[in-house]
Amino acid sequence: MADAGAARVGKNLPKRIARAYQEHVDYRREAALRMWLAFIVTFLLLRGLTLGIRYHLLPVGNVVTSSGLHIHHFVWGILILIVVGFLGITLQSPKLLPWVAVGFGVGAALVLDEFALWLNLRDVYWEKQGGDSVHLVILVAALLGVYYAADRFWKQVVMEVRAVLRLAMSGEQRLFRRRKKSA
Repeated sequence: MADAGAARVGKNLPKRIARAYQEHVDYRREAALRMWLAFIVTFLLLRGLTLGIRYHLLPVGNVVTSSGLHIHHFVWGILILIVVGFLGITLQSPKLLPWVAVGFGVGAALVLDEFALWLNLRDVYWEKQGGDSVHLVILVAALLGVYYAADRFWKQVVMEVRAVLRLAMSGEQRLFRRRKKSA
């Protein structure tokens, strides 16, 4: 059995991680984190939606105007990016910045999901070249993820988990030594 101190420290780990989050993640970092999550979630939902439309798994279809024009979702992404770009430049509100960042993540996902379309100037979403969009989104998501992996918050989390493990290991070692002496 591990030392009672290790169990107590381990029990407090979620509180210590929450405290580290509050110490190290200011409103700008929180906004960037929300943007990253909104980007990934939007991209995944978008790919699911487009697959559902393509294979008639959903009761919805492509957005087509009365004149037969298909409006690609990158158009909506550009509009969202324009609006949140304007808000990001003009607002000085720590309270609203995380929500503007969510809008930016959504808009960026809508635009980058159709990167291959605007790169090739034709609809290649379901063709081989359409994979370029997926590759770009994975690259962008990975780069943003690397940014967070090196964040002070994650360093603090690692330090806290190590402390708990060290305490637990030292308790195990003491128990092992006691058993060895009594044998």
